[in-house]
Amino acid sequence: MSSNILVLDDERNYLLILETLLGEAGYDVTALNDPELGLAFLEESEVDVVITDMKMPRVSGREVLEHVKRNYPHIPVLIMTAFGSIESAVETMRLGAFDYITKPFSNDELMLSLSKAVQLAKAQQQYRLLRETLEERYSLHKIIGKSNAMRRVLEMIDKAAPSRSTVLITGESGTGKELAARAIHFASPRKDGPFVSVNCMALNPGVLESELFGHEKGSFTGAVAQRRGRFELADHGTLFLDEVGELSADLQVKFLRVLQEQTFERVGGAREIEVDIRVVAATNTDLLAAVKQGGFREDLYYRLNVIQVHMPSLRERREDILPLAVHFLRKYAEENQKRVMGISPEAMGYLTGFEWPGNVRQLQNVMERCVVLASGETLGVEDLPPEVRDEEAQFKGAVDLLPTRLNLADTLEKIEAQLVRRALARNDFVQVKAAQSLGVSKSLLQYKLKKYNLTGH
Repeated sequence: MSSNILVLDDERNYLLILETLLGEAGYDVTALNDPELGLAFLEESEVDVVITDMKMPRVSGREVLEHVKRNYPHIPVLIMTAFGSIESAVETMRLGAFDYITKPFSNDELMLSLSKAVQLAKAQQQYRLLRETLEERYSLHKIIGKSNAMRRVLEMIDKAAPSRSTVLITGESGTGKELAARAIHFASPRKDGPFVSVNCMALNPGVLESELFGHEKGSFTGAVAQRRGRFELADHGTLFLDEVGELSADLQVKFLRVLQEQTFERVGGAREIEVDIRVVAATNTDLLAAVKQGGFREDLYYRLNVIQVHMPSLRERREDILPLAVHFLRKYAEENQKRVMGISPEAMGYLTGFEWPGNVRQLQNVMERCVVLASGETLGVEDLPPEVRDEEAQFKGAVDLLPTRLNLADTLEKIEAQLVRRALARNDFVQVKAAQSLGVSKSLLQYKLKKYNLTGH
C-alpha cells in the first residue's frame, strides 16, 4: 500500500517537479498550489506526510505546520524554503517540523528525508492501532462478569479511573487484578500514556531497586550503561506494582518518597528526576495485618490504599463461571482451529460446582486443556480433568451457592425435589431407573413424586 503525500507550494514548477518525482517513486501525490485547499483536503482525506513551502500567499508554511501539529499531530511535515537560514531552520524544527529542506533541493536529499518521514508515519499509525486495540481489549465492557460482586468491582473502577488517586487492588491469585489495573488505566485520562507493569515478587530486592529506579553507568558491577527504570518509563502514564507486599523495608521507604514527591534518583545517581505517574498496586496478602505485624509501613499502606478495589474469588461469583467458560472455549477453539461448539449440562454442573482455588486463571487453564484434547464438538464430563470431577468438591460448591440465611427444613425439601426431578429427566422418566440412581426403592420414589407434585411415567 503506497503512502499518501500532500504537497503545498504556490510555485507551479516545483509542484510539477515534486508530483513527477514522488509519483515515479511509487507515492500517491496530491499537489496543490493553494494552501487553504490543502487544509480542507486534510479534513477529508488520509494523508501520511505533508510537504509544504514556507512562503506562500494567504497561508504560510509555518501556519500550515502549526495547523497540522494542532489537529493531526501524527502527520510528519517537511518544510521547504528558498530563503533558508540557521535561525529559521531552528525555529521550524522547534515548532515540530520533521525536516527543513532548502530550495533548490537535491532529489536524493529530499527522497531520503521523505522516506524517513513515511517510516515514522507508518510507525505512528501502527502505534495508534495498537493503542486502540489495547483500549478495546481492556475496556470495562470487556470484563466478563454479571454477578453482583463483579458489578460492584466495575462500578468502583468506573468511579476511580478518572482520578489521580492511587488504587490498591486486593484479591486471591488468579482473580484478574492486572486486568482490573489495565481497565483503570484505559478508562483514565492517562490512557494515551504508558502502562508499565512490574512484579515485586519476581525479583530480588537489589535487582528490583534497579528495575524501578534505573541506574547510572558504573553504579554497580555490570552496570555498563545508564538505564531508565520503570518509574521513568511510566511517566505520564500508570505504574502497576503487583505483589506490592513483597517490597523490602528499604524499598518501601524509597517508594513512599516517590509517591509523596513524584521525584527520585537513579541508583548511583545524584540528580533528582521528576515524574508524573499514577500508581496502581495489587496484593494477594492482607497488608493491614502485615502493618500490625511490622512487615509493611503504615504510612505507605495508607498512601496506597486511597481507593481499594477487591477482586472476588471465582467461588464468590459462581454466576460468572458459565460465561467465562464459554468465552475461553471460543477463544481456544479459534486459536487451535478446533470445532468445539459447547459444553454439556453435566459438564457445566461440574464446572460451576468446583471450588477453583486458582480462580479465573485456573478456569482458563482447564478450558484450554479441554478444548485441545477434546474429540467431539461438545465438552462432556469425560473431557474434564479429574480434580474438577471430584464429587465431594461438587457437593461443597453446591452448598456455597445457597443463601446464607435460610430455613433448613424448607431448603432440604427444595433440594430433594430438584434431585428427584433431575433423576427422572436423566433416566427418561423411567421410575425404576430413577429410583436406582437415587439409591431408593420405587415405592419411596413414588411417595416423593406425590409429595412434591411431580409426574413420572
